[in-house]
Amino acid sequence: MRYVVYALAVALAILHQDFWYWDDTTLVFGFLPVGLAYHCLFSLCAATVWALAVIFAWPSTIEDQVERELHKMEGGEEPK
Repeated sequence: MRYVVYALAVALAILHQDFWYWDDTTLVFGFLPVGLAYHCLFSLCAATVWALAVIFAWPSTIEDQVERELHKMEGGEEPK
């Protein structure tokens, strides 16, 4: 799943270059320019990909390292 998240992040980076809506005067819902609507949708997709990255691609060793450091600071022996 980690590589799927990486692929989605790369896809978002490519799709962020939305040159195809620069000259489009279409309005979404009668008031929202299509380029702005695209960026609203893009932002929601980016937030979803970031949430997936935190769930599936976040390294678990970070939490383990912090717990060991906190335990050492409290004067305890390092857990094995």
